[in-house]
Amino acid sequence: MEFREDILGAPYEAAELMLRPDAEGAVCATLVRRLVPGAERAVLYIHGYNDYFFQTNLAEHYTALGFSFYALDLRKYGRSLRPHQSPNFVRDLAEYDEEIDEAVRIIRELDGHRQLLLNGHSTGGLVGALWAGRRAGRGVVDGLFLNSPFLSMPAGQAVRTVGGPAVTAIGRLAPTRILPSSLNPHYTHSLHKDHKGEWDFDLTLKPAEGFPLYAGWLAAIHQGHRRLRHGLGIDVPVLLMASTRSVSTTKWHDALHHADAVLRADDIAAQGPRLGRHVTIVRIKGGMHDLVLSGETARTEAFAELDHWLAAHLDGRPADVQPVAAQPAGESA
Repeated sequence: MEFREDILGAPYEAAELMLRPDAEGAVCATLVRRLVPGAERAVLYIHGYNDYFFQTNLAEHYTALGFSFYALDLRKYGRSLRPHQSPNFVRDLAEYDEEIDEAVRIIRELDGHRQLLLNGHSTGGLVGALWAGRRAGRGVVDGLFLNSPFLSMPAGQAVRTVGGPAVTAIGRLAPTRILPSSLNPHYTHSLHKDHKGEWDFDLTLKPAEGFPLYAGWLAAIHQGHRRLRHGLGIDVPVLLMASTRSVSTTKWHDALHHADAVLRADDIAAQGPRLGRHVTIVRIKGGMHDLVLSGETARTEAFAELDHWLAAHLDGRPADVQPVAAQPAGESA
């Protein structure tokens, strides 16, 4: 394993983590880092579905607090997607434990950080929460920040009840069957600077129309939600943030800039108590699905709430260290 300059440019570095092969062949994940010299605290970020790490404003916020920043591009996503692979595809979300465990080992043992925050967005929030539940009692993570985590399906109760078993059966018998996708391209357009947003990212790694939706992957999500309903037993403090409202539209609407256009924010908040016994739930007015990419007022509020929570629960006060100087890469417009 060797860290080299990342696609975002210095001071971001990336290393390929070789994982056990699966039915499609060789598998890898990518660990991106931005080190803070002398830092004892670190954060590991896990992206959402149809996503990869590009949120340098998030990384810079953490480094200003004295946290070294790490991000995983999970297997078959972003930097880790290879030509022989089905994008985003797994049959069980526990498959991601391998790269998360290895990233944690590097952060703690090789890079020497004593404290670790896991920060998951959307599907990464669900993946990270499930992992933290399975690792409870081992002391490998000190807290979780979940940004609009995918804790509930964005559909009506009837679809959730009837569709879940049917999807599970299809996912078991024909895991690579492509299902109709409900991904809203307007959400990506609301973010990207070349459309109606203010952020710059690679539309080949995060395409507006998304990647194919595989039955096996959706069945894995349903399985993760079933585990959540039984309670995950996370034994460290959890900060869960979601917008105060959601919007569903097949046409462009300015409300896309002020609400969650992917998941139902009320459902996210309702599932929060199932994560563990120490969960703080914060709702962000005007927040988009990725709260740290929301409009300036909403994202400023989200960062302020994160800072308060870190200071109270994770010794998150600014440390006497200086982050490596930033270079323009993936910044806001």
